[in-house]
Amino acid sequence: MQNSVLTWWSLLCAVSLINVMAWTASANHLWRKSLSFDPVAWASIRLQIILSAGYVFGCAYRSVLPVFDIQRLCLIDSWLSSVIVGRSVATIAELCFVAQWAMLSRSIAQTNENRVGVMVSHAVVPMIFIAELFSWYSVLTTSNMGHVIEESLWGICALMLAASYLHALPRSQREHRSILATFSAIGAIYALYMFLVDVPMYWSRWTFDNEQGRQFLSVSQGFLDVSGRWVVSHQWADWKTEVIWMSAYFSLAVWMSIGLIHLPHSRLLASRSSTN
Repeated sequence: MQNSVLTWWSLLCAVSLINVMAWTASANHLWRKSLSFDPVAWASIRLQIILSAGYVFGCAYRSVLPVFDIQRLCLIDSWLSSVIVGRSVATIAELCFVAQWAMLSRSIAQTNENRVGVMVSHAVVPMIFIAELFSWYSVLTTSNMGHVIEESLWGICALMLAASYLHALPRSQREHRSILATFSAIGAIYALYMFLVDVPMYWSRWTFDNEQGRQFLSVSQGFLDVSGRWVVSHQWADWKTEVIWMSAYFSLAVWMSIGLIHLPHSRLLASRSSTN
């Protein structure tokens, strides 16, 4: 294994271990305080903990066994590194993550009597479910067009969430406005990244493949391919295009997931919503 790849992989594994430890400590801390919350608030916190577990442990798995889906590349020669396993773990983890944001958005919208926010909170999980289907389409067929649509849907969802937080800002309590403004900024920055970097990257890959006359697989052919074929590579040249997004995704996004279960705002909202 090249030193650059080994260093990057070691960092991913170290961060994933820290993330799992942080989630475990967070879950234990909140469980010990469960009797201090009213039943509705605790039910909301407990679900956030469970959803966060799906994302944190899913990302840890993918950090230890990274996979470059369309190229069928992996670092460890094992069926556990196959695309079909890695993509399945990713699908569950990403649905858990977006469900965390949907829960928070619904609570914010209900507390502020914001119908737009309620509609957004109901829409984002189905939208990301559809995005996951397009992701599977790309992974199976090796056509990046599915990724273009997938990442566009993620960007649109981020903009919708950011807009719903801004819409709730004037009617929210003063101590909550900084949180809503921060979430709006995060959503806007993420959407900009998706539409200015990620979507164009996949579009260029798709156009390049078409210009080269690449023959894409059918869905059934792709399913057989991802189930039984994986290519072990320890070369930096094969992984360098994935390093930035994987590193950020398996660290920053995971920290946000863990942060959501600690958010005092979400616990307060859950408590208030029980009185509405």
